[in-house]
Amino acid sequence: MMNEIKIFCPATIANLNCGFDVLGLCLEGIGDEMVFRKVPEKGVRITQITGADLPMETHKNVAGVAALALVDAVNPDFGFEIEIHKKIRAGSGIGSSSASAAGAVFGINELLGRPYSKHQLVDFAMKGEAIASGSEHADNVAPCLLGGFTLVRGYNPLEVIRIESPADLYAIVLHPHIELKTSDSRAVLSPTIGLKEAITQWGNLGGFIAGLYTADYGLLGRSLQDVIVEPLRKRLIPHFDAVKQTALDHGALGAGISGAGPSIFALCQGESTALAIKKAMSDSYSETGILFDLHVSKINAMGTSLLSN
Repeated sequence: MMNEIKIFCPATIANLNCGFDVLGLCLEGIGDEMVFRKVPEKGVRITQITGADLPMETHKNVAGVAALALVDAVNPDFGFEIEIHKKIRAGSGIGSSSASAAGAVFGINELLGRPYSKHQLVDFAMKGEAIASGSEHADNVAPCLLGGFTLVRGYNPLEVIRIESPADLYAIVLHPHIELKTSDSRAVLSPTIGLKEAITQWGNLGGFIAGLYTADYGLLGRSLQDVIVEPLRKRLIPHFDAVKQTALDHGALGAGISGAGPSIFALCQGESTALAIKKAMSDSYSETGILFDLHVSKINAMGTSLLSN
């Protein structure tokens, strides 16, 4: 059994317009790194955090809380040290806290000899995610762990369905350098919705899932519509409408708010289209004076994974 490992915890896009709190995808090339060590003393200790100002106290840290949930369930006669190297900005809307929570349970599980499957680890990761967002939800931690697309069919009991991505699907993500807390984004939502909007939304979600299984890019694009959450949240993101329209004008299947924002995502077919959309979004947002990052990514099929030391 290994005594030390290093892992990659990828960024994710949740909601995807039509799938609020139930749908997510895993990104390639964007993510955190974490190091785990077995130590004689029982418990979980965070020994180093780089790239972000986060609590070192285990019970206050997203990764620490998730790790403790798993360790408490197994109760091994040894403990763990964790290093967290953040490369996903907090509050970016591409699963920063989820990467920490998912990475924590993946790493601990590896050093325990894999007593749990990746699907089973989602439940433990949700405990950590609740520290960041105020509620246990799996739309980011599930794709981070499992890769591909994930659909949370239900929480009681938890049921997560992993779906392979169509081969030529690309994601473009624009992250403005402003922080938007998930709790603030949730505060603007309405507790009730109209029947007409609900029918439209669940039709789009069903269409999107069908489009994934059949690799029907046109159907995916027609289904990437949000009539419930986006109208309320988009005012929190500077120049959202202009950037979304730019992406659509340059060939995006659809575009919307990544997670709780402020990142804006677009999906498209083909790398050349993705690069054209990236340039157009960059040119458009450069005029705002707000600093930003831009990423182009295929859909990551692996999810959280081991790195060679």
